[in-house]
Amino acid sequence: MGPGPSDVPPRVLRALASPTVGHLDPYYLRVMNETRELLKRTFRTDNELTFPISATGMAGMEAAVVNLIEPGDEMIVGVNGVFGERMCDVAARAGATVHRVEAPWGTTIEPDAIRAALSANPNVKVVGIVHAETSTGAHQPLEEIGKTVREHDALFLVDAVTSLGGAPLEIDAWHVDACYSGSQKCLSCPPGLSPVTFSPRAIERIEKRTSKVQSWYLDVSMIKSYWGGERAYHHTAPVNMTYAMREALRMVHEEGLEQRWARHATHHRALRAGLEALGLRYVPERSLPMLNAVHVPAGVDDAATRKALLEQHGIEIGGGLGPFKGKAWRVGLMGASCTRRHVTTLLGALGSLLPNASAGEALAAADRAYSS
Repeated sequence: MGPGPSDVPPRVLRALASPTVGHLDPYYLRVMNETRELLKRTFRTDNELTFPISATGMAGMEAAVVNLIEPGDEMIVGVNGVFGERMCDVAARAGATVHRVEAPWGTTIEPDAIRAALSANPNVKVVGIVHAETSTGAHQPLEEIGKTVREHDALFLVDAVTSLGGAPLEIDAWHVDACYSGSQKCLSCPPGLSPVTFSPRAIERIEKRTSKVQSWYLDVSMIKSYWGGERAYHHTAPVNMTYAMREALRMVHEEGLEQRWARHATHHRALRAGLEALGLRYVPERSLPMLNAVHVPAGVDDAATRKALLEQHGIEIGGGLGPFKGKAWRVGLMGASCTRRHVTTLLGALGSLLPNASAGEALAAADRAYSS
């Protein structure tokens, strides 16, 4: 129950263990097509260039940035946690002039701040925002920012590593031009793939580049020939991971995407009620359903408590990052790990470990939330 990876269902693990075929085998090409269509439905997009990057979520971030940015381009990045900082770093390494729009950790970026930054910097090519800031649990609204970015004719880049499949994300409706995620969070697939999607506007920008993409491996102009009709060899795809991704996405859509969002919201409300009954305070003003960040209570040893949870109860939660190191816990409710059993088991365990806490009160609070 940390910030990822989540539990992987046996069905996905069985798919991962299926016989390996060649990365240009006709059967595998069909698997690729099915995976792409399932990802399009999950991202809520018609973008044809939608596929999993053959690496983890940070490669998705790098792929999006280095393909959309050329040296000397200007980029706005919203910074309210670790992953906004990381996007700034990746953009600077790609040669961008980065304009930071900052908000305190645990808060979200205001649309007016993005609007002001775009007005002050009319040559900005890309605006990058983290939808689910995993370091703080902050849930960033996107719709108004997407409209603003489109009005200024810039491209809108979104980090959805933690949110895809667990909270509403509307790529086309919210004017998102490029987005990346990770396989190991709400999709409950093993770590190793980063789903990405690029809009026609983003593809046009890539095709008009005057310089080569910084990364050969992540150059979308070449990868799209492999995932498109040409099937031109680019790299040896992780065949078995694609099997697993397809199966995980099948499970998403068998449940129903909206129903999956609702499940995450329901268990989040119950967990929050229980954690607050234990005396824990949430870090973010606007919390993600799948990543619950809470302050470590005064006088409680962060590392010792997490160690006891793991060794005595078999529960893993995450510690804080950056300024929250040693001061916050990050509790994941992602995909297959988002169940009532996970919620009640954690509340019971924390109630037995924290001083002056009552597991009974926490569980009763969670039950009331489930009943409401």
